Amino acid sequence: MEGHCIGIVGGLGPYAGLDLVKKIFDQTRAVHDQEHLRVMLHSFPGDIPVRPEFLLGLTTVNPGEAIGRIMVGLVRAGADIIGMPCNTAHCPQILQLALEHLRQADAKTRFVHIIDAAVAQVRKTAQPGARVGLMGTVATLRTRLYQDALEAAGFIPVVLDQAQCEQVQQAISNEEFGIKATSSPVTQKARQILLQAAERLVALDVDVLLLGCTEIPLALTESAYFGIPAVDATSALARELVKAYDPSRLK
Repeated sequence: MEGHCIGIVGGLGPYAGLDLVKKIFDQTRAVHDQEHLRVMLHSFPGDIPVRPEFLLGLTTVNPGEAIGRIMVGLVRAGADIIGMPCNTAHCPQILQLALEHLRQADAKTRFVHIIDAAVAQVRKTAQPGARVGLMGTVATLRTRLYQDALEAAGFIPVVLDQAQCEQVQQAISNEEFGIKATSSPVTQKARQILLQAAERLVALDVDVLLLGCTEIPLALTESAYFGIPAVDATSALARELVKAYDPSRLK
């Protein structure tokens, strides 16, 4: 649609931004180059402070300030739809500050929320009352970002114990083998930790798995694990961004 442009706040981490752009392309109806959607990726990782440290009280520097500036830059470059492939950055303490910058720049720009997109995809995958096995960063889980949204939608969130959640965090952020350190390809150790976490959640009798960190789908790319369907928050966001652009363009 002429004039529309999707803007992506990248760098959270950088490969998660690339993954979102790829999934937008993958889910767009197009047979020629010219039929693909107008997309901009602003990946400025060095500008954005680490999100978990802020949410866990280890720093007072709110990443929402930098994220908001990047959103404004996207608007000025022509974006009227914005998505951000980082679940942790959607915590209200961060997101509200960023969106205030966006509102001041252009109240008409639409922000597509990854948590809403993922929960909507869970609704399409599982029945009301289903048990949803949740994988994410320690900060996202502690702030109950997904748990509250899933409960409000009528689902039962299921999380691993603290030690197992810390292992998932290591698969994401360990400087030697974590996905943030080695994304292309992901190390076998990181993938194995995440597979073990998925298996433990399945053993807790979940009906669907929710990959609630945009680094996790870089390692776990299948649509199901141990016979249980998986919802990828990045793919869910990509679908909602395509719909916001033009619903008729969605595969």
